[in-house]
Amino acid sequence: MHICRIKGNYGWRISLGLAGVPALMLTLGSLIVVDTPNSLIARGKLEEGKAILKRIRIFQLFTGINAIMFYAPVLFKTLGFKSDASLYSSVITGAVNVLSTMLSIYFVDRPGRRVLLLEAGVQMFLSQLVVTIVMGLKVKGNVNNLGHGLGILVLVFLCTFLASFAWSWGPLGWLIPSETFPLEARSAGQSVAVFFNMLFTFIIAQAFVSMLCHMKFAIFLFFAAWVLVMTIFVIFLLPETKGVPIEEMTERVWKQHWFWKRYMDEVEDDPKAIADA
Repeated sequence: MHICRIKGNYGWRISLGLAGVPALMLTLGSLIVVDTPNSLIARGKLEEGKAILKRIRIFQLFTGINAIMFYAPVLFKTLGFKSDASLYSSVITGAVNVLSTMLSIYFVDRPGRRVLLLEAGVQMFLSQLVVTIVMGLKVKGNVNNLGHGLGILVLVFLCTFLASFAWSWGPLGWLIPSETFPLEARSAGQSVAVFFNMLFTFIIAQAFVSMLCHMKFAIFLFFAAWVLVMTIFVIFLLPETKGVPIEEMTERVWKQHWFWKRYMDEVEDDPKAIADA
């Protein structure tokens, strides 16, 4: 029986401690958040608000292309939604996200985790690839040649990408770590998984604008490459955990896996060994 050795009962302390790190970062970050244009205008500071809006428009013209989520309002304007583009963008993409997450709740214990991850990996990769090609050909510098037909095409693949992420990598990124660790290490393991999830979300958020300015449409290709890496990882290194009780995860899954079994320690299955571990 494999036992992860954590001296003393520190699992819950580690879990609570690491969970406080993102909260502390958000609190400190809120102290330096600048006012938004809407906030300034609402308080009567019209000139300051207009100046920020002008800089945002200049930035959009300079980059020529935005990420899928940020580009959505432009796509909706192309499709004829005019001034309501941002509202329709939020409603439609939000609805796709919620409905797809509900599909994940229903299907996760039927075909299994690996099937959802692999199917979504292919779907996300193809979606990013199509968007890369369209944007690379039709949006260059300050010129946007994206017509009505291509706008609809990109919008369809935008929703396709969002749907596939919402029924797979989004929720399963939290579910799989919670059920793969043995009971005695579950709290510590889950806290580490949450910490790194938040950490890399923060890193990507901070680096995105700089990457966008330098890479333009190729940023979609960059993320498509990482989706491919993720999918390959699932194929070779992520075992199926559907229907496996947590207390049997080590014996039935990890010790049977062609790669991970080499890292599974054998511990005597006696009370003293378990108490010392």
